[in-house]
Amino acid sequence: MRVLMLLGCAAMLAVQPAHAQSSAAETTAALAPDVDPRAVEALKKMSTYLSSLQSFRLISEGSLDVITVDDQKVQLDMVTTYQVKRPGIRIDWVSDQKNRQFYYDGEQFTLVAPTLGYYATVEAPPTNREFLAALYERTGIQLPLEDLFRWADADHQEDIDALTSAFSVGTATLDGTATDHWAFRSDDYDWEIWMEQGDRPLPRKLVIIDRTDPTLPAFTARLTWQTNPTLDPAVFTYVPTGKEVAIAFASPQAEEMAQ
Repeated sequence: MRVLMLLGCAAMLAVQPAHAQSSAAETTAALAPDVDPRAVEALKKMSTYLSSLQSFRLISEGSLDVITVDDQKVQLDMVTTYQVKRPGIRIDWVSDQKNRQFYYDGEQFTLVAPTLGYYATVEAPPTNREFLAALYERTGIQLPLEDLFRWADADHQEDIDALTSAFSVGTATLDGTATDHWAFRSDDYDWEIWMEQGDRPLPRKLVIIDRTDPTLPAFTARLTWQTNPTLDPAVFTYVPTGKEVAIAFASPQAEEMAQ
């Protein structure tokens, strides 16, 4: 089956202060004609707020369209739970097809495949932001929802420049929360974000559509947040049970785990 991958729009769980932002005038001058500057500023405001959080818990309830070899679209569900602090990232991804656990404690990163019975550990840099950059460079792994935190970063400008369309769809109420609904388009993807109104512009819903596939498979997620909770440092460090087998990231098993 060909699976729609979570596009790069997905949490720089960096939880680090954002880089300096461009002025509104500079941003507007660089945008494509169909890109509403207000949509770009909404992305930056969201990322700046997310990056200001000292810690958070996030539950993402997602549905992913998968295309069979006979070009039939089926939908698979998954629940991803995030716990993040400075430094520290713990992600538990559970679906009917596969389960994965990600641990980062400021010193080591461990990827665990409980069902397969494997885990792999590598040394990691001391901050979330450095860790995420090094993780992709060393292993090719990009964590789910990673980029939501990066739109205010100066080094994310190329993704803003790649937008071909961005506009307001209007407002919507999700689970009793008033949100602003924004739609975006780049060369290969259409995507939408529903952001909480007010001084907490949390993303509450995300939809990504892959336009490189004629069947237009989609990923949809509802996001539930707990901001600045107290998190036990122990949850970020993986302790083997003795039943799993330790492997290296360069092994075929590790490549399967990372998929």
